[in-house]
Amino acid sequence: MWEEFSHSPEETRRIASDLAALLESGDTVLLTGDLGSGKSEFARGIARALGYQCPIPSPTFTLMNVYRGGRCALCHYDLYRIRSADEFFESGLDEFIGADCIAVIEWPEIIAPYPENAVCAAIQTTGEGERRISVCRKGDFRKLNLRGKNI
Repeated sequence: MWEEFSHSPEETRRIASDLAALLESGDTVLLTGDLGSGKSEFARGIARALGYQCPIPSPTFTLMNVYRGGRCALCHYDLYRIRSADEFFESGLDEFIGADCIAVIEWPEIIAPYPENAVCAAIQTTGEGERRISVCRKGDFRKLNLRGKNI
């Protein structure tokens, strides 16, 4: 596991950018944390690192936004409004996970169990404007190395 503290949205995006440099098409990033903890900022950091300069809104009402034209495609999910795993799988949106894109999923708790090789970024508010971001790999598919630390 790798852990860092963020004191601003810019730092959160930088930490996400560091992780994005290690991601490849087919990877899944699970973003967990309370409402307002910085999950969407983390997703924006990944998107910027992949080369997307367009607005990256949280797809709260559309459930998923797809971005193409960067280093690789990005599927950004926000599952806050999904009521059950059945609802998610019936929508067909699961077909993009592990496909020809990097899938970044906010509120992934509803669709557990997760892909075996998913990266989990847990964002926890620890103080006024401070967040602890813990990143780990859920399976042993391959290891990521960030600043000398294997994830």
